[in-house]
Amino acid sequence: MRLLSVAARRALLVLPLVVAPAFASEPAEGGPVNLLEPKGGLMFWTLLVFIVLLFVLSRYAFKPLFAAVEAREKALEDAIAGANRDREEAQRLLSEQKAGLEHSRVEAQKIIADARSTAEKMKADLLEQTRQQQVEMLEGARRDIEGEKSKAIADLRREAVDLAIAGAGKVIQQNLDAAGNRKIVETFLASIDGAALRKR
Repeated sequence: MRLLSVAARRALLVLPLVVAPAFASEPAEGGPVNLLEPKGGLMFWTLLVFIVLLFVLSRYAFKPLFAAVEAREKALEDAIAGANRDREEAQRLLSEQKAGLEHSRVEAQKIIADARSTAEKMKADLLEQTRQQQVEMLEGARRDIEGEKSKAIADLRREAVDLAIAGAGKVIQQNLDAAGNRKIVETFLASIDGAALRKR
């Protein structure tokens, strides 16, 4: 900025040199000026002022101006590059976050699926254990029933044998005739049927 102000001051100093020839070429009598009429002095001074002004500007103004413009362009390019880098970084972070969310979702689904399969397995195991226990209980009940049945049959046989021995003893003691024997056996059989019915 300081170089620009120096260049501007120098250009202001050169400005009277440009304007002076135009005033010097005015006609003395105050008539109208023809701008299309070539005048050697005016052209010389205009050309000289232009060359001097061009030299001064190229020496002191253009270089700082071009440097400032190039610095501005470089700053803009750096800002654009930085913005692009930031955008790419944001895109990368967004992609990583999406990948992380997807991974978490897959893990959650896997955990849910594992929990379901574990629950199903536990359910199947419990059902199998319950079925085994039912089978064992039924088998135990059948064994108990068979044992009780065998015991009841053995008791009935013992009683039948005891009754038969008692009936035979009575028959032998009384030694009656055939009709008497038949009557004793029929009474004995009637008593056996009554005892069997009471036990049932």
